[in-house]
Amino acid sequence: MKKLMLILLSLIILVAGGAFWFLNSDKLNEIIAEQIKIQGSKFTEQVVTVAKVDMQLLHGAGTINNLVLNNPKGYSATPLFSLNEITLDINIQSLSGEPIVIDAIVIDKPEVLVEFNETGGSNIQEVLAAINKNLPQSANNNTSTDTTNNNAEQPRVKVKKFILTGVALRVDLTKLGNTTHKKVLPDIHLTNIGGETGLPANELGGVMIKKALSAIWQQAKKSQQKVLEDKVKDKVKDKIKDKATKLFDKWKKGN
Repeated sequence: MKKLMLILLSLIILVAGGAFWFLNSDKLNEIIAEQIKIQGSKFTEQVVTVAKVDMQLLHGAGTINNLVLNNPKGYSATPLFSLNEITLDINIQSLSGEPIVIDAIVIDKPEVLVEFNETGGSNIQEVLAAINKNLPQSANNNTSTDTTNNNAEQPRVKVKKFILTGVALRVDLTKLGNTTHKKVLPDIHLTNIGGETGLPANELGGVMIKKALSAIWQQAKKSQQKVLEDKVKDKVKDKIKDKATKLFDKWKKGN
């Protein structure tokens, strides 16, 4: 019995040591980077790339560097969404159960290009339509109860805070006869992504990019609306001016 206990203890130490190595190895980072590309492209139907992932799960921290979401076909070669760094604050105590809790995800100074075409459509609308189509309906509602084999094996994750700071937004209205407008948006704060039970890990990224782009799109629409309103005002002013000029010319001829 003593010998059996020693064997079991050795196996536990070996397994624990293997897990420790895995959690601190480049292999985990490679897997996460690959999944970001695969799942990001799956949901958005655009090419998604990432330069580097550095997860320090035992320290409750992680970073993702140089993530890029390409523009849809028919728009410029400039990426729709790009960023230098995402930082994650992971709740270490939650790693032993479900849902895994991420206390905060912060995206610092991302660059976003919202580009309108001749018909008033935009690149960001096309990507959001693709995400809505490819995300399960339950995930679209911020909670997922999908128990298919694919998702049953996925750990569930919830995000307490999702923050975008210093978003550099460019709204390109050149195809509508205007110009490109630039502004830095107020910080965007989103909370409780995944609800109480969390989302399957393979759905979480799609939900977060949808929420981020939706919040940015609301700001871009305001810029477009203001430009269109100004154009209408200018046309009205031109008509009034033209009418006044004609009345004045008529008056001059009469005198």
